[in-house]
Amino acid sequence: MRLVPREGRPQPTIDLSEYLDGLYSYALVLSRNRTEAEDLVQETCLRAIRAMGRLRTDSNAKSWLFTILRNIWFNQLRQWRTVPEVVELDLDGDGSNRAADTRKDPHATYVSNIEQEQVRAAIQQLPVEFREIIILREYEDLSYQEIAAVLECPLGTVMSRLARARSKLRDLLSSSMMVTRSERRVALGDEETGT
Repeated sequence: MRLVPREGRPQPTIDLSEYLDGLYSYALVLSRNRTEAEDLVQETCLRAIRAMGRLRTDSNAKSWLFTILRNIWFNQLRQWRTVPEVVELDLDGDGSNRAADTRKDPHATYVSNIEQEQVRAAIQQLPVEFREIIILREYEDLSYQEIAAVLECPLGTVMSRLARARSKLRDLLSSSMMVTRSERRVALGDEETGT
C-alpha cells in the first residue's frame, strides 16, 4: 500500500508494505500475541494514512511508523489494565508458521531452528523495555537516534538500555545452552544404559 498525499503542499509518499514485516515483529514483541500484533499494525497503518498530511518531507517514515505503533500499544495498555487477560492457544503446537528451507541440510536446518527458537524464547523473557530495544536495533536496524525518537528518551538511555538488554540476553542464552547440553547428556546416558 502506497500513501500518496492529497492536493496541496508537496509531501512524501510512503510505501507501507516495505515496513509491514518490521512493524509486525515489533508489535509481536510488545504484545506477545499474534492477533493483537496484527491489530496493532492495522491500526498503525490507519493512523498513518490519516496523519499523512502532517508528515514533513524530511521525516524518517520508519521511525514515525514505529512511534505510532508504540503509542497505540501504550494507549491500549492503559485501557486494558481493568480488563482481564485473554490467552491465545497455539493450535498447531509449533509456535510458528514458517516453511522449511529445502536447500539446506536437514540437520543444519534443525539446528538453526533450535537456535532461532532459543533466541526468541530468551528475548521473550526480557522485560518489555529490553525486548523492544533489542528488536528495534538488532532486527529492525534502527539507528540509536531513531530508537531514541521512537522510545522518546535520550540517546544515552538508548545506549545504556541496549547494553543492559544485550547483557541479559547473553546471560539467558548461555544458561539455556547449558540446560540444552545437560538434557542431551541425560538423553544420551539413558540410551547407553537402556533405561
